Amino acid sequence: MTENLRGLPERLGRIAYGGDYNPEQWPEEVWAEDVRLMKQAGVSLVSVGIFGWALVEPRPGEFDFGWFDRVLDNLAEAGISAAVATMTASPPPWLAKLHPETLPRRADGTVLWPGARQAYCPSSPVYREHATRLVSRIAERYADHPALALWHIGNEYGCHVRACYCDISAAAFREWLRERYGGIAELNDAWSTKFWSQRYDDFDEVLPPRTAPTFANPTQQLDFARFSSDTMLDLLRMEKAVLRAATPDVPVTTNHVPLAKTLDLHRWASEVDVVSYDSYPDPHDPQAHVLAALSYDVIRSLRGGQPWLLMEQAPCAVNWRERNGVKQPGQMRLWSWQAVAQGADAVMFFQWRQSKGGAEKFHSAMVPHTGPDSRTFREVAGLGAELAETGSLVDTRPDNDVALVLDWESWWALELNSHPATLDQLDAFLAHYSPLFDANIGCDVVHPDSDLSGYRLVVVPNLYLTRAETAANLTEHVRRGGHLLVSFFSGIVDESDQVHLGGYLGPLREVLGAHVAEFWPLADGESVGVSVLDSAERGVLWSEDIVADGAEVVGRFTDGGLAGGAALTRNSFGDGVAWYLGTRLGAEGMRALLDRVVEDSGVSPVVAGLPAGVQAVRRGGRVFLLNHNVGSVAVSVAGGRVEIPGFGVEVLAG
Repeated sequence: MTENLRGLPERLGRIAYGGDYNPEQWPEEVWAEDVRLMKQAGVSLVSVGIFGWALVEPRPGEFDFGWFDRVLDNLAEAGISAAVATMTASPPPWLAKLHPETLPRRADGTVLWPGARQAYCPSSPVYREHATRLVSRIAERYADHPALALWHIGNEYGCHVRACYCDISAAAFREWLRERYGGIAELNDAWSTKFWSQRYDDFDEVLPPRTAPTFANPTQQLDFARFSSDTMLDLLRMEKAVLRAATPDVPVTTNHVPLAKTLDLHRWASEVDVVSYDSYPDPHDPQAHVLAALSYDVIRSLRGGQPWLLMEQAPCAVNWRERNGVKQPGQMRLWSWQAVAQGADAVMFFQWRQSKGGAEKFHSAMVPHTGPDSRTFREVAGLGAELAETGSLVDTRPDNDVALVLDWESWWALELNSHPATLDQLDAFLAHYSPLFDANIGCDVVHPDSDLSGYRLVVVPNLYLTRAETAANLTEHVRRGGHLLVSFFSGIVDESDQVHLGGYLGPLREVLGAHVAEFWPLADGESVGVSVLDSAERGVLWSEDIVADGAEVVGRFTDGGLAGGAALTRNSFGDGVAWYLGTRLGAEGMRALLDRVVEDSGVSPVVAGLPAGVQAVRRGGRVFLLNHNVGSVAVSVAGGRVEIPGFGVEVLAG
């Protein structure tokens, strides 16, 4: 725990509970009812002021904090803590009117105008000047306010504007490139600019990867993704510096959108005191809870298992899908406890009171349009009462034996164009994570360069971009006795998106005991027979010509052009074992493979033999049994039998 975070668990004293509070949307006479209902619902923490910029600074340099003073005073009097926002997430319209150069542009030059939110160029010095001035005023005014528990910087960075391609951003990109490469010759070498006559004579010739006649330079695209993530991170650092100067002991956070490739969260996590996350599983998706579980493991692992804050979720339905499914009775409670079981020290919602107007008026809220006499509010209040008794869970963390590898730079590179096939990083992740989830194997999700010594098994769903140092780390993990599973199209390129020559798998060849001579991606709807561990399966998406260089072939293609060739290898290396899979098996095949690899590595489930759809998680000396089924299930645990209702939660001593 960082020094800045030490006071937060003690201040909150429990799993924090609440949501985004936007009182500016309502007449002031409603605020008293808000506080009364918050106390009734067990609310202990609200995030406030996120979209307040236009009201506290209605005209440039003219500030009116009176209404916000009264809001924070009301919360303090009620004993409710506040995550005070810096209000910089959505600039007021006057900024665009006075400085249209602050507006972001897409790759094709389209200007993104005011009228929604996030209408600013992250590189704009004018935006940064005004944002810094606002944050300074907020920090000075509320540094000692009794409601202040932590600072909420920005909001969902990169949600709508993932990158800006304007001339200001182009100039900033060039400076970033100068710092990265030092000289133009080094950039030309990294970007392979001898191809297609792209050689640059000076950094001033370089542009962002704007809309071009055909495929843009892949390394240019990769570097621009790096730059865009770093540029938004600079905004967070800019605001944090102001807050630290005024309140060195108050923790800072920012909330991240549902798992996405936009930002390199490994870099972001070290800049905040606690990671916050917004989670919106789709009630219409029967596997939504699995993606949520993966997301929670990612977020918790960003700071080595430190608890995180669920800053937003929907009490019921959202407004932004084509079909906005309603959470069934008990489902909101179940998914909230799922987050707690997987490390959340806060359960919060967007938002407190459902908006009367605006783009999100049909997004559910803790107090819906119907009012407190509603199913939603009764469920919200019931959960609040339960979470009020969770003090012993705060700041506890899991101890897992399995790690999945995630590198955002490899994710960016994998999903570039002009590849042998279109591949999806999240799809690869879920294909490997779901069997572990179904078997109730606890997982962390780590950067491939991190310390792997605490894990028995490391799973690499895909690591297309593999640095030599990364391969050495994975190799050393196996040499020391660890187990490793790597899937196809890994170890292909270096950090400049240049191919490792001499046989695909490149720097992973030694530990895997194999290389790939040729890719054979499959057509849409096509499959290929595979005999894996004495079981007949079908492979989809991909196949390849694998050459065993000492590895044991334990699976072969059984039809098609590669019939008889290796599909799965197992290599004893040092004191450990490395597996390589050259196709994507169906759900049953992936489960059988992961079960075998888990067994070989000596990893045990949290609870074995549970019915399908029942998730078991261990945290803080307790075992959480989460029934994601609509119907009830009977579970045998600890010599007894427990009946868990549909969408029910059972908490047992660990």
